[in-house]
Amino acid sequence: MNKIFKRLRIALILNADKRTKYIIKHKIFKEVGEHFYFQPRLIPADPELIKFHNNVTVASNVTFVNHDIIDRVLNNLGKGHFDFTRGCIEIMDNVFIGTGTTILPNVKIGSNVIVAAGSVITKDVEPNSVIAGVPAKKIGEFDAFVQKRKHLKYLDDDALWDKFHKEKGLK
Repeated sequence: MNKIFKRLRIALILNADKRTKYIIKHKIFKEVGEHFYFQPRLIPADPELIKFHNNVTVASNVTFVNHDIIDRVLNNLGKGHFDFTRGCIEIMDNVFIGTGTTILPNVKIGSNVIVAAGSVITKDVEPNSVIAGVPAKKIGEFDAFVQKRKHLKYLDDDALWDKFHKEKGLK
């Protein structure tokens, strides 16, 4: 019952900073490194099978899938017994996981990786990569992304709208 209460409590914490602190304090995952940030409100079914190393940010609506339930269908075929299967997920240092990403079992994401929003990660991700797609594939290098982002400047709301309209040919 305690596990269910913790899952419900996490879902009800609206502030991601407070949610992250709760997750760390209550050791929800197998391991969490320094500078960890977890925006999703739903905890995976098997959080004890997930490790996060240092400087990892997980955006909203990311899904970690540690198991499949295909055994339920296979066992009804009358062709033998099929066991329930589970797998681990490990996220190394300096990783950003974009909104709406799904990570399947037995995946290791290497250090210095950016995962684009909406990606589906079906296999290990090599370090120093930018990946995107369904299934996710390498589309760039981490260091090149960092250099590109160095040149972006913060704009207030009005400046963002002006830039948007200019780029769209609306002004």
